[in-house]
Amino acid sequence: MDQEPGRADGDPGILVGDHDRRHPVPSRGRRLAHLRPGAKPGTTPAAAAIASARSTFRLVLSYDGTDYHGWQAQAGARTVQGTLVQAARDRFGADTRVTGASRTDAGVHALGQVASLTTAARITAAGLRGALNADLPRDIRVLDAQDAPAGFDARRAASGKRYAFLIDNGPIANPLLSRYAWHVPQPLDVAAMRRALLALRGRHDFGAFCAAPGREKDPVCVVRALHVIRRKERLAVLLSADRYLHHMARNIVGSVVAVGRGARDAAWLGAVRESRDRKQAGPTAPAQGLALIRVMYSR
Repeated sequence: MDQEPGRADGDPGILVGDHDRRHPVPSRGRRLAHLRPGAKPGTTPAAAAIASARSTFRLVLSYDGTDYHGWQAQAGARTVQGTLVQAARDRFGADTRVTGASRTDAGVHALGQVASLTTAARITAAGLRGALNADLPRDIRVLDAQDAPAGFDARRAASGKRYAFLIDNGPIANPLLSRYAWHVPQPLDVAAMRRALLALRGRHDFGAFCAAPGREKDPVCVVRALHVIRRKERLAVLLSADRYLHHMARNIVGSVVAVGRGARDAAWLGAVRESRDRKQAGPTAPAQGLALIRVMYSR
């Protein structure tokens, strides 16, 4: 259920929210802001208790990652998390926090990224979504916002993630797909690609598909599903796993495309996995073809 909108200080009968126009509060010079509760001189103990309360929300986001240096906030770089945090703090206060389920790389997109947002502002989930979408750039959208239990962490609570990698397999690149697909003009043997991917399903050491910056982490992942789907001149490689190493999805795609082109046979991918050597795998597929489709939770 959505929470009650906040009430204006000193007047318990006046609601402040997206639909209230009796007491507008300027935000960035043109929009309504939601009042943040705060203990002021003369406030009652009950009001002080309300001021200290924090609300947690679960957001579902979609974004075009082309113009961003990935999800994670970085000093001096435009990122999705940094842009979202700035918009949220402008609206709801400097103590607002945002955590993403997946730290997508630069240029990678999302159809179903999940983020947890905590704030001291009194705001409904619907009001939060509307306020953020009013302030965010058009290439980042909050698709859904729901109340979440206190302590919900989108990254720690996730049980798995699904990605899709789009390949434009026409002889001439489709200009409308240039931001969202990898153009591979050579014919691809989809049956061989499917056979090769069988060796990667299950619980394995995926160190051979990990970029150098992530090699200090546990290389064991559980890949639950791998599929290759063709629709005329478009191919999609679908990956589902409990976790991913740095560039793992893109390195798997780059390797299986080498099989599809005929440069390697289907048995080669299993041998690469067993080698645990990144130098044995194929090239890293470009970022623009990859999109985070869904983040899964056990409940």
